Amino acid sequence: MEELRATRIACSLLALFIATAVASSGQTFKTLASFDGTDGGGPFYVTLVQGANGNFFGTTYGDGANDGGTVFEVSPAGRITTLYNFCAQAECADGYEPYAGVALATNGNFYGTTVSGGSTGFGNVFEITPAGKLTTIYSFCYTSSTCDSPGYNPHAGVTQGSNGNFYGTTFQGTSNDTYNDGAIYEITGAGTIEGVFNFDIYAGDGGAPSGALVQASNGDFYGTTEGGGTNFYGAVFQATPALNVTTLYSFCTLSNCGDGQEPIGGVIQASNGKFYGTTAYGGANGDGTVFEINLAGKLTTLYSFCSQTNCADGGIPQAGLVQATDGNFYGVTSSFGSNGSGTLFRITPSGNLKVLHSFCSEANCADGDSAIGAPMQATNGDLYGTTDGGGTSGVGTIYRWSTGLAPFVETIPTSGKVGARITILGNSLAGATSVTFNGTAASSFTAAANEIEVTVPTGATTGTVQVVTSNETLSSNVPFQVLP
Repeated sequence: MEELRATRIACSLLALFIATAVASSGQTFKTLASFDGTDGGGPFYVTLVQGANGNFFGTTYGDGANDGGTVFEVSPAGRITTLYNFCAQAECADGYEPYAGVALATNGNFYGTTVSGGSTGFGNVFEITPAGKLTTIYSFCYTSSTCDSPGYNPHAGVTQGSNGNFYGTTFQGTSNDTYNDGAIYEITGAGTIEGVFNFDIYAGDGGAPSGALVQASNGDFYGTTEGGGTNFYGAVFQATPALNVTTLYSFCTLSNCGDGQEPIGGVIQASNGKFYGTTAYGGANGDGTVFEINLAGKLTTLYSFCSQTNCADGGIPQAGLVQATDGNFYGVTSSFGSNGSGTLFRITPSGNLKVLHSFCSEANCADGDSAIGAPMQATNGDLYGTTDGGGTSGVGTIYRWSTGLAPFVETIPTSGKVGARITILGNSLAGATSVTFNGTAASSFTAAANEIEVTVPTGATTGTVQVVTSNETLSSNVPFQVLP
């Protein structure tokens, strides 16, 4: 009896230890803020971006003072500040309805797009300072005979390339683009179009791109299209900086589109060099997939949504993924889940998926409804994201998922030549005592609470950037590439 009693006590203590370990990991979901309409509403394909002040920046598709959407700033504690209300100019010359979020550029300002408005009414590219001063740098137009527009209605934002220019896509082509299938463009910060590629679905290209481009470690850009490709159900493509485009994979190659169809959210390059993304439809159950694709175009379906009873794992993912510092991928679905309003999930590189949160789990969907934009990992280790609906006013939320992951630093940009000026984002950096690039120390730098300005030192090689403070050593989330 005493041995049995001792065994039971040991088991109880083990269970308590396991429960405590799980609880101490800090994996919790919290709704940080709800939009109320006056500060915008309906953040769409929006992935938040961290600014130099430690706050996060994004856009809303609608509402705001002029019902044209907004650019907003939100603190880690959830305080929303409206930086700009679109449609503030006559005939919405400043644009309206930004589908995607903004990108932080090397000059410290943010760049983004609107799907409508601008001087011609077909969308624009804009620059906005952290203080909220907005400048339209380019307006798309319908007929390329009257302007040099690569197309119109950009659903995606822009990506700054290693050459300093911005790369983006338009969902539709110009009127004299034979099939009106959309385009890829390169534009300077001053608003000059440097290059254009027009998709042609009847030539095997993709068509109707919605997701943002990503510049890979080889210098080329990768993205997806909702339509086109050999089977007209979307494609993954590769584009050189000169916009020579190759279709890597056409979806719906397998019977019943078992490999997925309609990838909306773009792809990311993971630490293993491969690319990962989602399709909104197709897969084994018709409700979307998570896929992996290598540089040669070999695609592997890692997961098909609606594989769990009553689609508890969610379905119809319209966003891409983010790879966190634990090596896993995080993403959202816009539909299904245990409450019918989508999920936040984690998936391993081998395809094991776990639902972290089912939206609409609170009364009146106070925790959000229908997440369409991918989450991001902030330098404090936590994940942040938005929902298109729900919240206290029904027009969207900002949430935080505390993962228990350690803080890190992020370099802007993630590549550069020796002598290039680099911004390092993080938290509690003011007391930094050293900055190294793959072991090579920077001779000088300027540190503030949430950012460090530093020059890539002579002798630096590609690898991890480390910042030493009085309390800890912080490493970059991705290797910094030293360019020749």
